[in-house]
Amino acid sequence: MKLSIGGSLKLAFRPWVEGLENVPAEGPAILASNHLSFSDSFFLPAVLPRKITFIAKQEYFTSPGVKGKLTAAFFKGVGQLPVDRSGARGAGEAAIKSGIEVLERGELFGIYPEGTRSPDGRLYRGKPGGLARVALATGAPVLPVAMIDTEKIQPPGKVMPKLMRPGIRIGKPLDFSRYHGMDGDRFILRSVTDEVMYEIMKLSGQEYVDIYATAAKRQIAEAAKKKAEEEKEAEKAAKAAGLDQPAEKRKRHRSE
Repeated sequence: MKLSIGGSLKLAFRPWVEGLENVPAEGPAILASNHLSFSDSFFLPAVLPRKITFIAKQEYFTSPGVKGKLTAAFFKGVGQLPVDRSGARGAGEAAIKSGIEVLERGELFGIYPEGTRSPDGRLYRGKPGGLARVALATGAPVLPVAMIDTEKIQPPGKVMPKLMRPGIRIGKPLDFSRYHGMDGDRFILRSVTDEVMYEIMKLSGQEYVDIYATAAKRQIAEAAKKKAEEEKEAEKAAKAAGLDQPAEKRKRHRSE
């Protein structure tokens, strides 16, 4: 199924790719990518010569009905792995465990250090827990990856994708074996994550923002809510003053 999906994506969108030679022909490796679109997890596997496994929330695999079964089959076909987000520490620990298992089998593991999609196309601070802990626990090399223009193909809220060419740049592998056995040191985890994010920034050309994308999304949502409330208050004030009525009616109302 991966071959048919990957072939269809390449035929329809013709993604360009640079640095494919940096992907090892065999053995474990982590591909750490920026995250612009829902489609990132489909385009990257489509251009790779080897299978790559990403994690996805378990709900994608357990939804009822025909639609649920089709969704589960699609995600399995493109190499997505279900992760149970329940429990005290939720998806983080489950993702780390799943990533280690994938790499111990000698396979490729894909991860988004930002933890969620960018809300505005900029590159946000990487979360130190997942990527760094998996890299230090397994000793697998980390390949920085930049997805280019995928957010323009299917922006949030849009059902039908736009036919255009996305790009993918794969950087040279980063070796963090010097930190072996130090995955309990939060400063080391931060250092590893920041080094990977710097390489992604160079590959993608994105503006870097030193806050988490989840925090940025909250700020954007709060700003939108505040703006909506201000507009509502302005509308109420205009209505109270009669400014929402046609000019002729306002003039007649004042004369009376």
